[in-house]
Amino acid sequence: MPIIEFKMPKMGESISEATIINWLKNVGDAVDAEETILEVATDKVDSEVPSPVRGVITEIRFGKNDIVKVGEVLALIDSDENTTGKKITIGKTEEARSKSQEVSSKILEAKGVEVKLQAKSNPDAFLSPLIISIAQKENLSLEEVQSIPGSGAEGRIRKSDIFNYLKNRKYPLRREESRTKSQDSTYPKPVINFVEGKDRIVEMDRMRKMIADHMVYSKQTSPHVTSYIEVDVTNLVNWRNENKDKFAQKHNEKLTFTPIFVDAVAKAIVDFPMINVSVDGKNIIVHSDINIGMATALPSGNLIVPVVRNANEKSLLELARSVNHLAESSRNNKLKPDEVQGSTFTISNVGTFGSLMGTPIINQPEVAILALGIIKKRPEVITTATGDEIAIRSMMYLSLSFDHRVVDGFLGGSFLRKVGDYLEQFDINTAI
Repeated sequence: MPIIEFKMPKMGESISEATIINWLKNVGDAVDAEETILEVATDKVDSEVPSPVRGVITEIRFGKNDIVKVGEVLALIDSDENTTGKKITIGKTEEARSKSQEVSSKILEAKGVEVKLQAKSNPDAFLSPLIISIAQKENLSLEEVQSIPGSGAEGRIRKSDIFNYLKNRKYPLRREESRTKSQDSTYPKPVINFVEGKDRIVEMDRMRKMIADHMVYSKQTSPHVTSYIEVDVTNLVNWRNENKDKFAQKHNEKLTFTPIFVDAVAKAIVDFPMINVSVDGKNIIVHSDINIGMATALPSGNLIVPVVRNANEKSLLELARSVNHLAESSRNNKLKPDEVQGSTFTISNVGTFGSLMGTPIINQPEVAILALGIIKKRPEVITTATGDEIAIRSMMYLSLSFDHRVVDGFLGGSFLRKVGDYLEQFDINTAI
């Protein structure tokens, strides 16, 4: 019977490694082809990994919380066409499992590369939000992190570099004096009143911890400024109400406001490309692709940002298909890793929850995020051919939070006004 190598699959174009969350099978268990045997996590999404063949697992080489590169062998499967999906009791199963675990332990030990600190830290070393959050959790100083040799492109520090360093870390570098002083603050930590038997403690799940770290990192990294405008979307609302049923019948797709919002943002980015950038040290990376992230609430209450890629190249119908697919996949926890990677600008529809407006936090490494408030009808003064009149109009607030390091008030305000113009001047003739 052939021995099949079960490898970490490719999870997306920009993903080179994943973390093992849980093994659903053990050594000695039988598996069917396409049966899920492993759960893994990338930076933003969890995925299930199926077995490529039917057989019996003879060896597992990595355990829970291990970080594994794409293409590395996770386990060995003894392929057998006659094997059923039920657990098989074979002779010396426990002995084989123990031996496998012993071999696996030696392999992992052999793979542990001794990490030596550079003589001097590199202050220009690029640190991703994930690396920052790991460093904070492990109580690593900035100097210590920047001293770790990076194995990524152009020497960038990766998760595996941090964890390899931690495994071999004996004597941490001396912390910078400024860091020590900040830790010696005399301001007392606020006391949390906890009533035993009445209050309860809920531990953050993995995704909530990542969200918390990402938000704190963003506020510490980018000086946030928020601008607001009010837009009259009466014509847009009327058109959508009149055509949503026809749209669904003709194209078998729901027509929500979200693809229209994405369309307006993508057009405005074409007009103001310097809003579609990222900051890398002292350099500004101007992205050629316009990939719009949609901040989406999950049933668990957590937040995820699926991405509409190349939004400026899609028709309204194509945008509706993309938005509906991503929204449905989010609700059912079926998003693929590459569907939550690579956004260059993010929108957040806070009006979905009845909010009038919002002050969103920038989704790093982007430099701006747009919040769309609830659409409300109210009396407004409008100018007509016969003069000023009071009319019932559908109004909404737009708010843009931007990174003042690279986006000034003129650019931020002009871009925001342009988005509003596209919504107010929605072209019903070219919509479909």
